[in-house]
Amino acid sequence: MTLVHDFDSTLNRKNTQCKKWDTYGDDVIPMWIADTDFKCPEPIVKAIQKRAEHAIFGYPCIDKGYEEAVCGWQKRRFGWEVKPSWVEYTPAVVPAIVYAMRAFTNPGDNVLVQMPAYHPFHQVIPHNGRYIAPNLLLHNEDGSWSIDWEDMEKKLSDPRTTMFLLCSPHNPTGKCFTREELEKISELCIKHNVFVVSDEIHSDIIYKGFKHIPFGSISEAAANNCVVCVNPSKTFNIAGFRTGAAIIPNSNKHNRFYSEMENLKAFGRNIFGTLAVQTAYTKCDYYADQLMEYLQGNLDYTHKFLQENIPQIKLGPIQATYLLWLDCKGLNMEHSKMMKFFLEKAKVAMNDGYTFGPGGDGFMRLNIACPRAQLVEALERMAKAVKELSK
Repeated sequence: MTLVHDFDSTLNRKNTQCKKWDTYGDDVIPMWIADTDFKCPEPIVKAIQKRAEHAIFGYPCIDKGYEEAVCGWQKRRFGWEVKPSWVEYTPAVVPAIVYAMRAFTNPGDNVLVQMPAYHPFHQVIPHNGRYIAPNLLLHNEDGSWSIDWEDMEKKLSDPRTTMFLLCSPHNPTGKCFTREELEKISELCIKHNVFVVSDEIHSDIIYKGFKHIPFGSISEAAANNCVVCVNPSKTFNIAGFRTGAAIIPNSNKHNRFYSEMENLKAFGRNIFGTLAVQTAYTKCDYYADQLMEYLQGNLDYTHKFLQENIPQIKLGPIQATYLLWLDCKGLNMEHSKMMKFFLEKAKVAMNDGYTFGPGGDGFMRLNIACPRAQLVEALERMAKAVKELSK
């Protein structure tokens, strides 16, 4: 019997050491950081409860069931045949990016990043002595985003550029890359001897009409020139367990990655996190399917609401992620005042587009992974605040 999850149910997250809800005041609706306001799937909760009853939480040993669970998910959901020997446990995606950067580049090298970009990318690259080579995505008239191929190859052909940090699907624009786009990226990177690190943390959140293609599944050549970083945290709301995986098909590259982890002593596994991931990837397909149905409803509602009530805010076609990249330039407001306006006048917390780097001015990022009633309230607050602007 298939379980049914109630995504309309609400749970008070205040005062639970919750970054999303405890950062701003009680009168603010938090629609910012990328976790959901949905309860975890029942199988995960029960598995954690059962393990907690054991009452001893000493050092864990490596359970190959973890790697096998990652492989099974990639096969069922995306058709990618991953071998357990390719999988390496990591505490999260960003640490995996750091391990890869230290393993496959040298201080002073350039790392190509498509802009606007997930804000930690702007931090971890310079913090590790590398430089960002920005490749701005092109914002089309219909609100969609496309790749500037000419600029990309120019940046990749620079001998100082040794890594491409790809975010697929793309955060914050919500772009789901096509097979043809990924094939061309792979060809260009191989041509110019550039290694690819693909952050695929949002790969489960794909809307109707689109399909996620794991970078390592494109071809044998692509697989031998990449690290694919995955994590079920966005899908199943388990970011607090700090548990993810890196998939590295090439054994020599895998050894280099592992050596860097060894240098940094980055091996500790979280007992509950490992169990949560194994359970998510083996018993919670139903939840991922139902989640996407609910998010599709939230996305459709938001599109319609903005068109009818806040036409000054534009939302282009969103292909992936539950993070909506709102074009707020129609408000005719200095970007420096935008975050304050929504926070103080609308009492809605979103992510400031400025923090995503070039291409982020005039944009705000809205998280719609919440019960419908919460989304409705947030949008109505925004509409009321914008209406007050014209008075």
